[in-house]
Amino acid sequence: MEESSSSLHSVKIMHGRKLLNRIFSSVYGFAIVALFYHHLFTFTALHLRGRLSIFMLISDFILAFMWFTSQSFFMNPVTRQQFPENLKQWVDNKDFPAIDIFICTADPSKEPPLTTVNTVLSVLAYDYPTEKLSAYVSDDGGSKLILFALMEAAEFARNWVPYCRENKIEQRCPEEYFRRNHTITSQFQIIEVIKSIMIN
Repeated sequence: MEESSSSLHSVKIMHGRKLLNRIFSSVYGFAIVALFYHHLFTFTALHLRGRLSIFMLISDFILAFMWFTSQSFFMNPVTRQQFPENLKQWVDNKDFPAIDIFICTADPSKEPPLTTVNTVLSVLAYDYPTEKLSAYVSDDGGSKLILFALMEAAEFARNWVPYCRENKIEQRCPEEYFRRNHTITSQFQIIEVIKSIMIN
């Protein structure tokens, strides 16, 4: 399939690797046949010289079977590329399945609340229909610190999520996004101020 602006994926056959794989498989297959011929000849000449030879034959047979069954993946190697950004051309928003995302945390000293908050904000900013996306946080420790951090994150999300969608931000984790160098705009400055207020 040729890559197009509306396709969901493309498949490309790797012709150079296909030839090399087939040559290697032929040589390796010939070596396996020679090995079993050697086993048969040895058993016939020495009249089954012991249990060790039987175990060697069984292990060689198992390994040869495993190799043979894995060769179908190498006979016609392909590379695939997906284009999830084209999904909206094929499916309406109302037909997207509803997704529930559970984020678990337990101890604010081992899992900093800022990490949990960044995860929640990244999930909320997914490029997915808002009405079909739900995020749940399970705090086994019942920490008030995490609860407060999530309340602040909910306020920050009111500005962060629209900012990500309007500017088509790929890196939706606020911590990673602000760590990088970005073009300074008025909207970026507003988000930066809100972020600094939340941290302090």
